[in-house]
Amino acid sequence: MSRAGAMAEKVLVTGGAGYIGSHTVLELLEAGYTPVVIDNFHNAIRGEGSMPESLRRVQELTGRSVEFEEMDILDQAALQCLFKKIMRVHGVKNLVFSSSATVYGKPQYLPLDESHPTGSCTNPYGKSKFFIEEMIQDLCQADKTWNAVLLRYFNPIGAHASGHIGEDPQGIPNNLMPYVSQVAIGRREALNVFGNDYDTEDGTGIRDYIHVVDLAKGHIAALRKLKEQCGCRIYNLGTGTGYSVLQMVQAMEKASGKKIPYKVVARREGDVAACYANPSLALEELGWTAALGLDRMCEDLWRWQKQNPSGFSSQA
Repeated sequence: MSRAGAMAEKVLVTGGAGYIGSHTVLELLEAGYTPVVIDNFHNAIRGEGSMPESLRRVQELTGRSVEFEEMDILDQAALQCLFKKIMRVHGVKNLVFSSSATVYGKPQYLPLDESHPTGSCTNPYGKSKFFIEEMIQDLCQADKTWNAVLLRYFNPIGAHASGHIGEDPQGIPNNLMPYVSQVAIGRREALNVFGNDYDTEDGTGIRDYIHVVDLAKGHIAALRKLKEQCGCRIYNLGTGTGYSVLQMVQAMEKASGKKIPYKVVARREGDVAACYANPSLALEELGWTAALGLDRMCEDLWRWQKQNPSGFSSQA
């Protein structure tokens, strides 16, 4: 954390123009950090000049400027050049990694805690997160000067309370709630519910949904943890409560006042019946807990969607 009269700490945020990234950048600014953002516009809209529209709005909300460079993290030469420009000494050995609950695969028990076995992932996305987790843990074991916090996200939804920034997936949304909100606003005809024959109360899949602002604040707590020279630590970021697909549809109908049509289709390969967190370790060691409930998640999501019916592109 920065102190009065001291230079604010710089934090490199990769993919910082995206949904989770932009909300995290906002929280970093509010907490006194100086985020330096790189993004390749894979899932972001260009605003004025070279600045992504999401970050232009973050600047409006915070009254602070954001340092941004268009860059692909796979461009090693460009990344090296950035490090030399923003750091007096090229020796950063503190890392917060955006992992995922998908590393747990099919749950052997619920709720999922950080001791649950990982690696039997049911989709390529989860497998990629698992591989990177393994590499980071090996690095921290081999070189004790490294510190890393691996954050296993559950399902982020919602938007900033202003409705000024939110989730704007390019193309057809892969996740439930942006699709639901696009049906509610009239961009899509109906929601496909992938299976209603799971062993759950209403037959649809159960997930742990977390407000994106709570998730973003989890990163601030992780940065504080790194100050303790913590080695490699792993935390779930979730609420500990699971909701079914149909419960989420009903919650969004309540928030929007709109009827959301849906049709049941075949299950998707790789989906599991239920997945929700035990987030107690994050509370114990990070002092972090999710503060915003389901109603607030859906209200904020609807405010964003209503104010931006076509996403960022409608005003960019």
